[in-house]
Amino acid sequence: MVDTIAIGLGLGLIVIGALTAIGYGLRNVSQGRASLKKVSVMLVPFIIFGVSYAVMGGFDTAAMLTLVIMMSLMILSIVISSTKRTFNL
Repeated sequence: MVDTIAIGLGLGLIVIGALTAIGYGLRNVSQGRASLKKVSVMLVPFIIFGVSYAVMGGFDTAAMLTLVIMMSLMILSIVISSTKRTFNL
């Protein structure tokens, strides 16, 4: 019971933080301080989660698949940026 409440509260805080970040990002775009392309990158995990939820049908499976996909994208981006720096591309 307590663990369910703790997980729910943790997820609620994550959602509040993400919505706040998106809100401030949109505010900065409207004020001309940031480009829409840079702010829209914050939506990638939500889009991946939505697609995985539609395909898998379960919240927990979609969350784990989103985690694996985002970590894979992170590793791929680190490899690409390191390669670019190493070979001065």
